[in-house]
Amino acid sequence: MTAVDTSRSGSDVVEDQRQSLSTAAARNLATTTKSQPQMQNISSRWLLKVLPWKQVVGGAYRVNQRRTYSIGDGRVTFTNVGADVQVIPAELRELPLLRGFEDIAVLTALAQRFEQREYAAGDIIVEAGQPVDQIILIAHGRVNKIGRGDYGDEAVTGVLADGEYFGDRVLTGSLELWGFTAKAATQCTVLALPRQAFEQMNGRSDGLRAHVQRALDRADRPQNKHGEAAIDLASGHEGEPDLPGTFVDYELAPREYELSVAQTVLRVHSRVADLYNEPMDQVEQQIRLTSEALRERQEHEMINNRAFGLLHNADLKQRIHTRTGAPTPDDLDELLSRRRKTQFLFAHPSAIAAFGRECNKLGLYPGEIDFNGHKIPAWRGVPILPCNKIPVSDTRTTSIIAMRTGEDDQGVIGLHKTGLPDEYEPGLSVRFMGINDKAIISYLVSTYYSVAVMTPDALGILDDVQVGLGRDLS
Repeated sequence: MTAVDTSRSGSDVVEDQRQSLSTAAARNLATTTKSQPQMQNISSRWLLKVLPWKQVVGGAYRVNQRRTYSIGDGRVTFTNVGADVQVIPAELRELPLLRGFEDIAVLTALAQRFEQREYAAGDIIVEAGQPVDQIILIAHGRVNKIGRGDYGDEAVTGVLADGEYFGDRVLTGSLELWGFTAKAATQCTVLALPRQAFEQMNGRSDGLRAHVQRALDRADRPQNKHGEAAIDLASGHEGEPDLPGTFVDYELAPREYELSVAQTVLRVHSRVADLYNEPMDQVEQQIRLTSEALRERQEHEMINNRAFGLLHNADLKQRIHTRTGAPTPDDLDELLSRRRKTQFLFAHPSAIAAFGRECNKLGLYPGEIDFNGHKIPAWRGVPILPCNKIPVSDTRTTSIIAMRTGEDDQGVIGLHKTGLPDEYEPGLSVRFMGINDKAIISYLVSTYYSVAVMTPDALGILDDVQVGLGRDLS
């Protein structure tokens, strides 16, 4: 028999079932000298302030780009049962030469041939100068790529982490040597596919062999360092040589960004609107606070939405990892060096504090700049703007975003639609929906938005930023 809680009064039950503001709450705005209703959830929303906004008339925005011959550079996903880790067969298509390969049976057979290996921090995974004889997939942990400097000293040339890989040139059949030493920076779990195992599968599967050859043919086409189809030019010549003919090729299926929406139905009882509307307009205050909440959600989606959010749409070549965990000046320098004209850095307040601690350890003092009337911390002259929408994980790690903005600069732009019916503010409308049989007035509050990245180098992410212990400010 189910127990019934009889401790709640009838007024409590009615309170839970209310669909609009009560008269008792409304009277708080109708007596004494008072403030407008306050709301703790309002943040600075710097992203919405600094992005240039593009009017989208047709509901979608197409980003036309030059054609590229990049054939895959994604991250691989794994599953585990206890300590046993396996790569998801379909995820092998994230390897460059397997992009678009559809034979799931062959991919499954390849996945089963990977060997799981464990490395402690400081262990050598592969050594420079040795033959490239295996593909390494990093299931968990962080790996440093170590090369030799001009004077023979060791230097960390890159950092790899969960889902990344190296040695995939094994698939081409070429005999190469490792150009770097891969050393485990933390405890690592990796999956390795020996060259011999792949060659056996390649010999048995005509489809796999033909697919790899087609991918190699695409990769051999003339292209620049960004993978874009080359434009043939001549320079420095004399006389009357035949000049090369060329054209600029475009992507046949460019990406389109459709406007997303955030909506809610605001309800106000007619009794409140009629009797308690002085000296403050009750409907106006309800709309004001509701619009603030919608703007907060809008910024959250523009950062975290898996379809178009910045954290999920940065090119993987523009994602780097911290060298030691905490965000150091070296990490931010590398992040800035990935693009021209970086204009803004966005970080969770706890990440900004962690960066300040690392600067203190080194005796450095990050500068400040006057930005829109605010004193903002900066690094190399680039403002570091706080953004509490960037998540902090349970393990106290977060990300730092760097971007160039503006359509003319091939940067990041915001997308919206203005001129809506019953527009309350640019891009946000409040439409009267009627009065129901309970005398409740309803308003539909809507805003339409998205965010577009014009070129891959416009947006960069510093991942795995450890912010240590402390109160979560998200």
